[in-house]
Amino acid sequence: MPRNALNLAGFNEDTAENILENRRRFLKLFPSDSGWKLAGCWQVHGADVRLVNNLVEAKPAEDARGDTVYCDAIVSNARGVLAGVKTADCVPILIGDPQTGAFAAVHAGWRGTLAEVALKALQRMTTEYKTKSQDVRVAIGPAAGACCYEVGTDVIDAFKSSFPGQDLFTETRTEHACIDLLKANRSQLISAGVDADKINVAPLCTMCRTDLFFSYRREKNVHGKVGRLMSVIGRQEV
Repeated sequence: MPRNALNLAGFNEDTAENILENRRRFLKLFPSDSGWKLAGCWQVHGADVRLVNNLVEAKPAEDARGDTVYCDAIVSNARGVLAGVKTADCVPILIGDPQTGAFAAVHAGWRGTLAEVALKALQRMTTEYKTKSQDVRVAIGPAAGACCYEVGTDVIDAFKSSFPGQDLFTETRTEHACIDLLKANRSQLISAGVDADKINVAPLCTMCRTDLFFSYRREKNVHGKVGRLMSVIGRQEV
């Protein structure tokens, strides 16, 4: 792990002591009289959604001691809960509904994008909290960009089938191209009724900016292990 890196996840690649201390420091960035409860999961590149109804249910849920919840999106409307997802090239998506107070944190790799994990989270917000797509605001965070994220024909063919007529690829070499996962997720959300003007995309590539972010594709071979970023969203207690 790079020296002084604020790694926030990956218990199989860093010590629990380091990760939990880093999280304590991270959570101090979000002022709260009663403190925040972090709700997470063990991410599996799928489209399952975890619902967190209250502070009691909020927990990281990512250890091997029986507390693990396997999913790739967290949905809640509970005050004091921070829904969080971990990334190191995949796309972090935060969805907030200012009308109902519902929110979601989503982890979307290429598999999760094909499985429409962001739309599954938005639908769960609608089912549980009566969220309307046109009301939400979305933040799409730093991820491997169209400049760097190279994939092969299996991924290319799958996306061309799921996103017909959309320009998501830049050819790099025979049977390979760079894919724009951020654009793909943005397109899905717009197709579900989210206002394009309410979707903000961070113009930062994790593979280009390893001085700022962890990147699995860039750093795994260099360090033998990779840290994780964390993207969170929540409602303050009043």
